[in-house]
Amino acid sequence: MTVITRFPPSPTGSLHIGSARTALFNWLYAHHHGGKFLLRIEDTDLKRSSQTAVDSIFNGLVWLGLTWDGEAIFQSKNLERHTQVAKRLLEAGMAYKCYCTQDELDMMRTAARQQGKRIFYDRRWRDRGPDEALIGLPHVVRIKMPLEGETTIQDHVQGKVTILNEQLDDFIIVRADGTPTYMLSVVVDDHDAGVTHIIRGDDHLNNAFRQHHLYKAANWRIPEYAHIPLIHGAKGEKLSKRHGATSVQEYQDDGFLPDALRNYLLRLGW
Repeated sequence: MTVITRFPPSPTGSLHIGSARTALFNWLYAHHHGGKFLLRIEDTDLKRSSQTAVDSIFNGLVWLGLTWDGEAIFQSKNLERHTQVAKRLLEAGMAYKCYCTQDELDMMRTAARQQGKRIFYDRRWRDRGPDEALIGLPHVVRIKMPLEGETTIQDHVQGKVTILNEQLDDFIIVRADGTPTYMLSVVVDDHDAGVTHIIRGDDHLNNAFRQHHLYKAANWRIPEYAHIPLIHGAKGEKLSKRHGATSVQEYQDDGFLPDALRNYLLRLGW
């Protein structure tokens, strides 16, 4: 098996050191195993995406020496493919159309909050057909998650992690406007690219359980996971584009050598 990793930044700002560190681990793991390191620009949020941010990502990775294999992939170009997979899941009975109005969802959310429940959607459309909905009523598409049992992920960093399936909701995979959600798009793109190992920050660990069942619903091979610790600031907050993360460009402008920054990021957290 050829090891294939990927780095999927959103082009909504400069490449910051937290993202660069994630890219570094993916690049190193792929090269250590003689595999491939892919770059995917997740630009489906067209309002916040910019060419300036794309250029910053490209320039930062090249300066660090983290060159990728093949052409960079732009997620926005795969929307038709994402929609096709959602349609296939509907036809296979692994997903369903939900016609809840915003008022109904607000009432469910309020009731769940009063009862101390984390999941508010009551799955009222899970076993109903479109013929029961009012004509012309908009709908979203939700995935059918298991209602009983538990799900276990054997993570290369976090170890064995198990949650009860009752903690998983029938989340939305296609919005009311017909656009696929992040959760569906990332699974489809990873599968189509043959990604074997997903190395990312541990703030995505919860997403792994949802994505695990999307892979199963599509009858696809589930990749291996490694959720690495995040970089935190002096006050313990997660560094991000919005909260004090220095961009790679700033280190370059300040005269740091790429080898020095790579070495620092690799050792950070050890």
